[in-house]
Amino acid sequence: MSDSRLPLPKAFEPLKDYLVEKPEPLRKTLTVQVVVARNILDYTVLRTEETRELNTTATPLSITRPEPTLRVVFLGGKQKAPETRTLGAILRTANETLGRNDAPICYLKDKLCMHCPRCALFGAISTRGGTQELNFKHRIEYSSAYSLLPYDEIEESITFNAIDEVTTRVGQALGETSTVAPANIFPSIVTLNTVTWKELLLALKTILATRSYGAETRTRGDVLNIILGIAAGWEEIISPLELTLELYDIFDTNKNIDEKDTNKSIDEKDTNKSIDEKQIAKILRNYKKKAAFVNRTKVLSPKEVSQILKTVQDYDLTKEFLEEAYKDVDEFLAKARSLE
Repeated sequence: MSDSRLPLPKAFEPLKDYLVEKPEPLRKTLTVQVVVARNILDYTVLRTEETRELNTTATPLSITRPEPTLRVVFLGGKQKAPETRTLGAILRTANETLGRNDAPICYLKDKLCMHCPRCALFGAISTRGGTQELNFKHRIEYSSAYSLLPYDEIEESITFNAIDEVTTRVGQALGETSTVAPANIFPSIVTLNTVTWKELLLALKTILATRSYGAETRTRGDVLNIILGIAAGWEEIISPLELTLELYDIFDTNKNIDEKDTNKSIDEKDTNKSIDEKQIAKILRNYKKKAAFVNRTKVLSPKEVSQILKTVQDYDLTKEFLEEAYKDVDEFLAKARSLE
């Protein structure tokens, strides 16, 4: 990188061969996969708008147990939508705080500016009729995530009633909502392609900052995202479904060990051992062996992941950072136009 540009943070050094200096119109195969445990902290409604039922599908129970099992699906679009809005809000807040009043105004869905890091990363289509504005292809991808536990172990129906304000009596039930109960996990993977370190940093900050998901976020839907692993290479090496099936085997093994150990108290029995940085790194290393480009694939150690996350959390979005990030997008547009 040029001396005049912001330097790559030291913690990002393990990923330097899988990042680009500036956004590029033509994507490469440079891929970074971020493993996220989406922890449900409140009753959460994961459904499409046309139905009151949770989104579900049949999958094998685990990698070693092929019997069909119904699981709740956390659709990729339902993960992406809150996170792209969060990044937009982060950029607006940072620009206003730093006095960058000339920054483009950008918001979903009819006022995409086509000039900000959110548009360049998440993709954008020009909404200005009759213009020749280029469309951005997304460079961040979300696949559907699947509940670690089967549907019948995590679903809970909630009945809601009308209350008379004068008598305070409960009236007729208004309906019933099928929800995912708290204290459940959806192993997820967010994939970035041909991104800069600044885009990776913004994506990781966004994942950590987003807390509300699902169809009814006004009264429920709190989720805590925990980043547990990072793999990089010239390809995607694992999918969220494979990750869930691998983790269920580990979870089931640990559960059986705890049940047999009668000397353990309830507090000592840990049913969440399946979501652990070391276990994630081990799974990623095993899937690395199946990659088309094994020697071009890198699985970060739990220590390296921890150092990246600390850097991301401590890194302040300065005026210099934002100006460089926005300038990169403008240069990206100029390059794209030159290819027409």
